[in-house]
Amino acid sequence: MGVMACPPSFHSKNGSQSESNPHESESNFLLSLPSLKSVPSLTLQPHQQQPSLSISNTHHRFLPTLKGHNSPISSLTLAGKLLYTGSSDGEIRSWKRNPYQSESDQGSSTILNNLVASGEGAVKSLVVQADKIFSAHQDRKIRVWRINNSHETDHRNQKYTHLATLPTLGDRALKLLMPKNQVQIRRHKSCTWVHHVDAVSALALSKDESFLYSVSWDRTLKIWRTKDFKCLESLTNAHDDAINALALSHDGHVYTGSADRKIKVWKKTSEDQNKHSLVATLEKHNSGINALALSSDGFVLYSGACDRSILVWEKGGGSGGMEVVGALRGHKNSILCLAVVSDLVCSGSADRTVRIWRRLSRNYNCLAVLDGHRGPVKCLTAAIDHRCNASEKVYLVYSGGLDCDIMVWQILVPS
Repeated sequence: MGVMACPPSFHSKNGSQSESNPHESESNFLLSLPSLKSVPSLTLQPHQQQPSLSISNTHHRFLPTLKGHNSPISSLTLAGKLLYTGSSDGEIRSWKRNPYQSESDQGSSTILNNLVASGEGAVKSLVVQADKIFSAHQDRKIRVWRINNSHETDHRNQKYTHLATLPTLGDRALKLLMPKNQVQIRRHKSCTWVHHVDAVSALALSKDESFLYSVSWDRTLKIWRTKDFKCLESLTNAHDDAINALALSHDGHVYTGSADRKIKVWKKTSEDQNKHSLVATLEKHNSGINALALSSDGFVLYSGACDRSILVWEKGGGSGGMEVVGALRGHKNSILCLAVVSDLVCSGSADRTVRIWRRLSRNYNCLAVLDGHRGPVKCLTAAIDHRCNASEKVYLVYSGGLDCDIMVWQILVPS
């Protein structure tokens, strides 16, 4: 496992209102298309990089692999002192955020973890709200799990119970009684608009955590109220193809990325604060979009696709529009996942590597290429390691792969 010198559509099925073939869809994102040559590169060349921020001055430690899952890792999220992971066999597990308390721990090949849930369909996305976990699944459902003793110091003693499945029975029953709530999903078959009818691909919480947003391969964007799990709104045919990615900014803009090659920007209307409307469509990728991530201030959007490019968008004038300013290049295959922490951008690819980029105004240094996975890197999350000293910033990067492994990397960057 080392640092190498710095020198894509996830699911594409037009008219995707019917249930997908999970084996077909899980292989489509490995397809790679030529890199997007029309967008200028923002990556600094070695001779342009500041000596203090070059690869030779950026150090990393590969911490032992987290083992416990027996199928591909499909989702990761951090909450408090815990890391939650989901896999394609429906398992959700919890781990200590930093599982290595001493040097002796780092020689261990197996780190203790806690099984949260199992057998409920491939886990596509995870988000945590206080004492609840929301999980999105391949079987078209969103499930809610209660953390019963969230103040327990030893995560292995925490207990989890299934609280609800969305849409709830009450929500379905109320909508079923009125014909206007029925939507046709294919010839001679309909259901209520609160249902997702294909895999739920991503989840996100609003800033105040009052609302849960979900997107699906059924091309819809749905908004749920977290206090009672009621579905408030469904944007049908939000895209022309499967929606793979979702990002929310603190100013209320909602970004969705799709196999139709477009990123769409949504916002609540001034006339009706309960309804979202389309405010912009961003078109620059030449292949399906797999991942979206926002900078902490919400002014920069990153998008990854099968064209091997990470496009960088910055807020311009107008109603929430974004302008592409350049691309980050270096991956040799489709971009599958993105994560942002502080001024670092992390990208995972079907080329089995994780790249770490540092934002310097409008330019980016590629600080490291993390090589260790034996399969495509499907999901990422990252956080600042607060045990750092004044001379350097320390980050923890977690990557999940189709090789069933979760890798933890400690990145040390000079201040």
